[in-house]
Amino acid sequence: MDRSRSVRLGVVALALAGPVAAQQPVVDTARLGTISFPTSGPAAAQSEFIRGVLYLHSFEYGRAERAFRRAEALAPDFAMAFWGEAMTYTHPVWNEQDLGSARSALERLGPTPEARRAKAPTARERGFLEAVETLYGEGGKAHRDTAYAAVMERLEREYPDDLEAKSFYALALLGLNQGVRDTVTYLRAAHYADTVFRANPDHPGAAHYLIHSYDDPLHADMGLEAARAYSRIAPGAAHAQHMTTHIFLALGMWDDVVSQNRLAMNLTTPAPGHYSSWLVYGLIQQGRYDAARELIEMLRKNLSTGGLRGQYSAVVEMRAHFLLHSEDWLSPVGGYRFEPERMTTLGQLTEVFTEGAIAYRHRDREALSAASQELARLVEAIGIDLGPTDPATRTGRVMARELGGMQLFLGASREAAIRVLQEATAIEDALPMEFGPPGIVEPSHEILGSMLLEVSPTEAKGEFLRALTLAPGRSRALIGLAHASVAAGDKATAQRAVDQLSVNWRLADPRVRDLIPPLRKLVERMP
Repeated sequence: MDRSRSVRLGVVALALAGPVAAQQPVVDTARLGTISFPTSGPAAAQSEFIRGVLYLHSFEYGRAERAFRRAEALAPDFAMAFWGEAMTYTHPVWNEQDLGSARSALERLGPTPEARRAKAPTARERGFLEAVETLYGEGGKAHRDTAYAAVMERLEREYPDDLEAKSFYALALLGLNQGVRDTVTYLRAAHYADTVFRANPDHPGAAHYLIHSYDDPLHADMGLEAARAYSRIAPGAAHAQHMTTHIFLALGMWDDVVSQNRLAMNLTTPAPGHYSSWLVYGLIQQGRYDAARELIEMLRKNLSTGGLRGQYSAVVEMRAHFLLHSEDWLSPVGGYRFEPERMTTLGQLTEVFTEGAIAYRHRDREALSAASQELARLVEAIGIDLGPTDPATRTGRVMARELGGMQLFLGASREAAIRVLQEATAIEDALPMEFGPPGIVEPSHEILGSMLLEVSPTEAKGEFLRALTLAPGRSRALIGLAHASVAAGDKATAQRAVDQLSVNWRLADPRVRDLIPPLRKLVERMP
């Protein structure tokens, strides 16, 4: 294919060869990026097919499904349109798959794999169809995902110049570990995504999958170029605007986290969810507590007529981060409560933990004990339901030990409290590297660091440094590091922490910015 003929800035170049009729570039007013995916479909159906693939690369699955269905209506025997619709029902990075809907889509093309294969006129199209048949074939999800990746690997090798084969193989690799990050496999995916990105810098899937490959604090700087590009490539896709912040958050770039998630929210209905949770967290790290509170209150009102369990849990998570950072106990946000059945497992854990952490701040041993007992009950139930190795169970075990350590600390059993918190940090460190606002809303290294401040400032400094390795630029960890470094006599580290906090709080509420000068004076007085 002659890539020089590709049309940029939202114009999709459809370069077709051989017996397939030439098809003109299609302008997509949503501006979703540029790909070349030649098929045997007629021009009108091909236009919708390309639109669907572009949305698919940006995980806009509902819009992608509608585009593929339009292509099917225009060309009922267009095999690749049905391939595309079936692909919208698997969400590899999110570990989601709707097997029934996918099989139904394929059965509308033909009753059997053989009948469907007969409608794919080229070897390349038959290769993509074989892959999707494998993805939704026999066996459990993990088995099918692995078999699908093997077929995509073979397809990529058979067509080494096919950027779409490379892109979908990279995505298949990202989904191999059933929603749990495996760094080695993610870096394998990055190789293929980067090859596509270099060949076509306007490819939405390439930028998107590079970001997913690198969106942990240890590798995030390798994804910065893709993050900067993705916002420009697909400004019409809300997920693309948000997705850039997987890198920005992992690097502690809070201004970018806020601006990009605002763009994402402006392209969607303002409801509690992924984009709003990241936006609130970014505002909190900026010290813009008033803006965060107003946004949470607005999102809560939008739930007055009902909502999904994930939406209620998103409010619970936002509430937790807001209260435990701002310590604005009189805020209306503090009074938000939901019935357990409205929340996800993590939402229930977070709500109970938050009440315990607030009780610890208030030195309310009775309330802390009640929260600790309820959290232990929840963790036991979750362990029975999901198993002891499930990430939700292990996350609950960290939170339970945190509250247990807080109880011991208030009871003047400081050495025992520190031992329990060390157990919590060991469990947290063994969890898969994640992205986004911490699921453990008060990371264990921060709590341990605060407990060690009066006992061993040098060890406390080490805990806050570890916390910042896992969550770079987090404001509460920077405050803790500054205090621990002052107590340990490490002026250089204290200075760096205050300087970074000043950058974070450049746009902070006045009362928050006012906390910087006393902290800076404390550092300046050090020898």
